[in-house]
Amino acid sequence: MALTVETESQIYRVLRTASGAAAHLVALGFTVCVMVLARPGSSLFSWHPVLMSLAFSFLMTEALLVFSPESSLLRSLSRKGRARCHWVLQLLALLCALLGLGLVVVHKEQQGKAHLATWHGRAGLLAVLWAGLQCLGGVGLLYPKLLPRWPLAKLKLYHATSGLVGYLLGSTSLLLGMCSLWFTATVTGGAWYLAVLCPVLTSLVIMNQVSNAYLYRKRIQP
Repeated sequence: MALTVETESQIYRVLRTASGAAAHLVALGFTVCVMVLARPGSSLFSWHPVLMSLAFSFLMTEALLVFSPESSLLRSLSRKGRARCHWVLQLLALLCALLGLGLVVVHKEQQGKAHLATWHGRAGLLAVLWAGLQCLGGVGLLYPKLLPRWPLAKLKLYHATSGLVGYLLGSTSLLLGMCSLWFTATVTGGAWYLAVLCPVLTSLVIMNQVSNAYLYRKRIQP
């Protein structure tokens, strides 16, 4: 028996709500697990995985889920209010990422190790730089009068597309970090595969949200 359009729509909304809730839990759970494994304060390096997972797994995921029509924790706020919360969370994510990057640079200097010698390091640096540019671009959306020659709709589309790329870069950096000697020596067996699934799951949820909210809708508009 064929499903009606209304039934399909309801099923789709339920699935998006469930996946959004899962993204909230996974982003928080992954970050907490990294904190437990790294034992922040036990060494200078221990702060690096903590701050980076806090930035790219938790804060950045929550910043994007703010706009989810099904799973946002701030649905009671106006669009403008959610936009400001999004920018604050993104700024906090950037600050954590910059601090995490700075600490690992100092750690490598103390250990006499080369910088950017791994794909994890290169992807991480690129993700941090991209996040910085993304925050600057967000200022133009908070205060559109600063860019009077740019249509607001196009600015939102460009910002959403760029933000998705930045989020995927951050997730890639996390995945590469889980291939590092520190992580593979700490997490083994099935637990390692479960950890890898965390950024993959949140990335899929965010990709679906952004593509449905901006990219697909803009593409079908005449």
